[in-house]
Amino acid sequence: MTQQTHDQYDADQQEGDLSRRDFVAMGLAAGVVAAGIPTSAAMPVVETMVEIKTPDGTCDAAFSHPTTGTHPGVIIWPDAFGLRPAIREMGKRLAGEGYAVLTVNPYYRVGHGTLLDTKTFSFQNDRAKLTPLMGSITADGAAEKDAAAFVAWLDTQKQVNASKKIGTQGYCMGGPLVMRTAAAVPNRIGAGGSFHGGGLVTQNPNSPHLLAPKIKAKMYFGVASNDDMQQPTAKDTLKAAFEAAKNPAKIEVYSSLHGWCMSDMPVAAGAPPIYNQADAEKAWGELLALYKAGLA
Repeated sequence: MTQQTHDQYDADQQEGDLSRRDFVAMGLAAGVVAAGIPTSAAMPVVETMVEIKTPDGTCDAAFSHPTTGTHPGVIIWPDAFGLRPAIREMGKRLAGEGYAVLTVNPYYRVGHGTLLDTKTFSFQNDRAKLTPLMGSITADGAAEKDAAAFVAWLDTQKQVNASKKIGTQGYCMGGPLVMRTAAAVPNRIGAGGSFHGGGLVTQNPNSPHLLAPKIKAKMYFGVASNDDMQQPTAKDTLKAAFEAAKNPAKIEVYSSLHGWCMSDMPVAAGAPPIYNQADAEKAWGELLALYKAGLA
């Protein structure tokens, strides 16, 4: 969806606790996952908070990796709620699959650490807080400078196998940042995954889909059902852009709502949960397959 519709969707959300019905639904989803999706034994991992120099300052990030060996690097771009426990857990889980994962604070130009608490955040009352934060990373050239710095930092770490390509994944606003990363450092980024990404196709001259000719990475796009309903031709435009660039991307529309991968996504009281564990696990499986194919 466009940034405008993404913001409108955010504005329509309200703070609330999960109802008993929501917990039941999530429990059922978890049962589906447990019954139908195989899991692999995770490697032991370690997480360290690190600081990375960029042209615009110092970015704080969580660096997670297996306790031994060298592994392909991965950059995780969070959603609009930024660096926080839920996204760090995602980084540690991925590290357990055999990757050296840098989960970045996209808002370091504004502040360090966890700047937004999803447990108390209200779209109705706190939405204005997002504007300066998101603007700091969506400004022209910001993500590109960061991407180059993050890749350079990963390539100097002893836990990273620099002979392998680097992967990158992003959620919501992180989707376009994945594309900008892949286009900024095309010779190092081997795979990119966008999940319920917002603003992938816009009418602006800097629309992310126009970067397709610069991207060499294998790409996967998981689209939320309500994003697709609001912008039904976006997936076709995105597909055509990558086909024209002779780098076909895999694009799928999920039945879940925008934000379905985020376990801590706020929900309105009485509304159905946005997080969908079954679809989140499907997306996770697609991500692992993407990295296996692209990070050679």
